[in-house]
Amino acid sequence: MMRIHIHPIFLSFALVTLTTILPPPAATSFSCPPPRPPPQPPNLTPEAFHRCLNRRPESSAGISFSTIYAPTINRTSFSSLLNSTAQNLRCLSPSIPKPFLIFTPLHESHVSPAVTCARDLRLDLRVRSGGHDYECLSYISLLSHRPPFVLLDLQHLRHVSVDVATRTAWVQSGATVGELYYHVAEASRGTLAFPAGLYGSVGIGGHITVFLGKRDELLRVMRRSFPELGLDESECAEMTWIESVVFTGGYPNGTKPEYLLTGKPAFVNAFKAKSDFPRGNVPVEGLEQLVDFHRQGFSLLTIWNPFGGVMASAGEEDTPYPHRKVQGMIQYVVSWSDAESLETEAKNMEFMRRVYGTMGRYIPSGGRAREAYVNYKDLDIGRSSTNCDDSNCSCPYLWGPKYYLSNFDRLIRVKAEVDPCNFFRFEQSIPVSMSSERQCLKLI
Repeated sequence: MMRIHIHPIFLSFALVTLTTILPPPAATSFSCPPPRPPPQPPNLTPEAFHRCLNRRPESSAGISFSTIYAPTINRTSFSSLLNSTAQNLRCLSPSIPKPFLIFTPLHESHVSPAVTCARDLRLDLRVRSGGHDYECLSYISLLSHRPPFVLLDLQHLRHVSVDVATRTAWVQSGATVGELYYHVAEASRGTLAFPAGLYGSVGIGGHITVFLGKRDELLRVMRRSFPELGLDESECAEMTWIESVVFTGGYPNGTKPEYLLTGKPAFVNAFKAKSDFPRGNVPVEGLEQLVDFHRQGFSLLTIWNPFGGVMASAGEEDTPYPHRKVQGMIQYVVSWSDAESLETEAKNMEFMRRVYGTMGRYIPSGGRAREAYVNYKDLDIGRSSTNCDDSNCSCPYLWGPKYYLSNFDRLIRVKAEVDPCNFFRFEQSIPVSMSSERQCLKLI
């Protein structure tokens, strides 16, 4: 559950409080469990996990076995639930390890026992809200030692409570931004808004930019600042904020705002994405090269988000978001519909890596490591042929400074304090020490 401030205009948002689900024990009595055994032990069953849940004091009212889904119980319902919010079809390959079980808590009090039981049973844990992780790391595992893992699916924890008078809302973590937008618009009769992401099916978090004002005002601004674009009235659409959410989310024309309550995306396909933060102007030669890539027969999309102004007024260590004094953000996305074809996937993945590699020659970096957006997860940027035999690994010293810049060292210190045993870990999780950042994780 989180509390947010909602605003009459798109300016900013504040995260006021988050629920802590597993406080660390005192340092004097703390000890990490021994390393996990490699394969799944024969006595580890969904029933054993369920018994553990109900032994916890937080579960005094009892947790129903119907909240647990596993292939050994009902493969059809397990697969249906696993795939229900999978946004990237590339990650549904049969060769990719699936969860040992999926747990769908019905109440906030069920979350803490699930975390504790996963730890006690030496299971890994993944948590899924909207399922939009670009590398699908919220519901699959690519770690080579293939530990069994529990998927904590928050689909039932999606309540939204809006207080118009104080311009705040309480939002459970399983809600999508579309649901939040709808409830904010309904409760305020269209007078309030909240910036939390472009696509309605994303779990809570993100950003959005639209022009808030009348068409005539927009035309005046554009004609004064960017006359070369030749924007005219026919290219501008006036609509309410909640209608703009549906429009910019890519939903078909005529889709009603109520559809946002389903949490479903406008489309689902297989894709690979990467990101850049240029610290200067991209030269014309680079733009020409990018245009040439768009003509090569692949479904390539590039999205440019200009920064500056208030974005650049904060220092990179002042907030969790460090990419401040940059020209903007570029996202490269290649998508394909034939998700089951390994040949098609290989061609598109190679193409995207070629695009990214080529553009690296033209992206001004300001003398530092090439930057990347943490919410556009990219396992490629952590690969190293030096540290791994076949380069199929994830090295924190490579991806950490790209995502977090100078905040990375601070995050390592925080991780060592709150999760010294590295229970909350995945392919690109913060390491627990400065030395461990050089220890790369082997991937499948």
